[in-house]
Amino acid sequence: MKKLADFLYAIMAGAFIAMGGVVFLSLDNKIVGAFMFSLGLFAVCTLKYNLFTGKVGYLFCNDVKTYLPWCLMVWVGNLVGSIIVAELVRLTRVAPGIIEKSTKLVQVKADDTLISLFVLGIFCNIMVVHAVDQYLNNPHEIGKYLGIVMSIMVFILCGFEHCIADMFYIQMARMWNSQTIIALIVITLGNVLGGILIPTMRNINTKLKSE
Repeated sequence: MKKLADFLYAIMAGAFIAMGGVVFLSLDNKIVGAFMFSLGLFAVCTLKYNLFTGKVGYLFCNDVKTYLPWCLMVWVGNLVGSIIVAELVRLTRVAPGIIEKSTKLVQVKADDTLISLFVLGIFCNIMVVHAVDQYLNNPHEIGKYLGIVMSIMVFILCGFEHCIADMFYIQMARMWNSQTIIALIVITLGNVLGGILIPTMRNINTKLKSE
């Protein structure tokens, strides 16, 4: 039953990131849109939902043999949540504008090089895990939430690649094909590498100081 509970929380995390994507694409002002997008990670952190990009950063802080399959399950749950939100939004009057912007956004990703997508994925999840880490470890209440908002705004405004948000954009545009699937896999791998950086470096630093 725990696996089912974890999967349901992964669906909820994907849904909230997708809703962040909806508000981002609904606004013409990119700065305001980036600020509002942070609602997604705010909800994930405060409600303790399972978001792949946040959880995978702690891969080497856990038993990799059990934690990696769990992270993959979370990835699938996030995909389900993002697809559900996209399909529900497509039933509403706001759909045409969101679909148009999603299509343009996905086409940019499809036309990009794999190395570009990979590097942008690395940078993105450095920011996401930094946000999660600040929420978990910052001793100041305001710092916990500023860490979320500022980190998410940076990755959105810089055009970094977040695999779960991209799931929503692809489904919203209904542009699933070999190009976008490969792009999503590459972005996911970039997110993994970027995500493990902060927790792993902290562990290495702690071990070196203790020697």
